[in-house]
Amino acid sequence: MSDIILRVLARDAGVRVQVCIATELAREGARRHGTSPLASAALAYGLTAGALFGGTLKVGQRIALKFAGDGPLEKMVIEADAYGRVRGYVVHPELPSGDRIDAAAVADAIGDGLLTVAKDLRVGDLYHGTIALTGDGPEHDIARYVAQSEQIPSLLRLSVEMDDAGEIAVAGGLHVEVMPGHEAGVLAELAAQLSAMPPLGDMLLAGSSPEEIVDRLLGEIDYLALETRQVAFVCSCSYERSRKALMVLGADDILEMIVEGEAVIDCYFCHERYVFSANELMAILDEMEAE
Repeated sequence: MSDIILRVLARDAGVRVQVCIATELAREGARRHGTSPLASAALAYGLTAGALFGGTLKVGQRIALKFAGDGPLEKMVIEADAYGRVRGYVVHPELPSGDRIDAAAVADAIGDGLLTVAKDLRVGDLYHGTIALTGDGPEHDIARYVAQSEQIPSLLRLSVEMDDAGEIAVAGGLHVEVMPGHEAGVLAELAAQLSAMPPLGDMLLAGSSPEEIVDRLLGEIDYLALETRQVAFVCSCSYERSRKALMVLGADDILEMIVEGEAVIDCYFCHERYVFSANELMAILDEMEAE
């Protein structure tokens, strides 16, 4: 099943629901960064959360999540937009993996620290919110952030299942939020229904579609499907962007790179490498001097 995010509105119940499948997104992130099994699982949780957060944005808006903890993973950064484009990286992709690769192991790898959320809402300055990481893992920390910083009653489930070879078998998530002006009591009913359902990971492994998961969650509650959108690992880096970054440097720096024979720019988010030869650097220097 391709990676998608389904957004629905249950107007009478006063809730919005999102369900996403992010398996290929997570696998692509692991492939690009050459992550160990535990680092792959951590990145998969982050990328899935990014996809769900992106689904809450309006056209043109972006969001960034930064997990910075005292665990061996150290830091994970995720960016997403309203179009289903997500990218991310972990500082230590080579993180050693123990016998256990699950949500608790990911929580231990991140440790205590800070979760910082930055939103570009296209209305001026970026919005920033920060909460303490408690060592409970991305699902719990993000849910607490939404409740404390954005004060939106919500439910969040993130699921990453690994196979026996340490590869990502499935990744996905579910997000329910109460609409403005509605009571949060419906969340208790949906939480109870969610507890009565098979674990999200089991449903994904069984091939359940987002529509089937929403149907099981909402039961007799009427809803309107608003949108189904593709989700993918997409990075905004490019040769031209890297070239412009070099042009910001001074002429002395460019000359030093010419002497060294080349300049290499690596993208943190997608691990793409851009190599500029001495001749290309000379052309950049000529442009700088002509301006």
